[in-house]
Amino acid sequence: MSTVLVVDDDLQLRRFLRTTLAGHGHAVVEAGSIAEAIDAIDRARPAVILLDLGLPDGDGITLLRRILPDERPPVIVLSARGQEGDKVTALDAGAEDYLTKPFGASELMARIRVVLRRTGGTPAPDVIEVGPIKIDQPRHQVTMDGKEVHLTPIEFKLLVELARQPGRVLTHRQLLREVWGPNAVEEVHYLRVHMGALRKKLEADPARPQWLLTEAGVGYRLREPA
Repeated sequence: MSTVLVVDDDLQLRRFLRTTLAGHGHAVVEAGSIAEAIDAIDRARPAVILLDLGLPDGDGITLLRRILPDERPPVIVLSARGQEGDKVTALDAGAEDYLTKPFGASELMARIRVVLRRTGGTPAPDVIEVGPIKIDQPRHQVTMDGKEVHLTPIEFKLLVELARQPGRVLTHRQLLREVWGPNAVEEVHYLRVHMGALRKKLEADPARPQWLLTEAGVGYRLREPA
């Protein structure tokens, strides 16, 4: 059983989330403001935070930025703000994922399962497997359905970044910073070119990718197998 902190000032939504989460075996702690959330994080040490952006004492992004990354549990933003800019801001501030209200209980629970699997505390293995994709980092080797695929160094680094956190959307800035360095965070065309090349090598139909998915205006995600 994991503890989930719900940070939202909407009592009706909190009631729905409490019932849903408890029904899946989670302990639930609630907060209706940033101040209450900070106290709850210290007191309950939640495994996951579900965070609304519109809170009575400030924006949810403020909470993300006030907690040091090493002390912050993974955060899934639940917000009525569906604009790409809001998603990018939240993800760049440290959120693990972003769901736009209204959302279904099944989708929410799937996102929570992904986050809990990803943050289980085990170090990243030398060999990463996501569906049919296998990445042997020490040997710098990638196979797709058992067949070796030759990638350039940049393509390899880009794939590894996505594979380390399957199911999580990584923003353009996050990927550019990790793969090309901090001076390249505005060079989105780098990503388009190299993602296109990766899809040609790994996807059966690059025009309809099944694994290397685009989050329009936000970034990219490596789909985690069901």
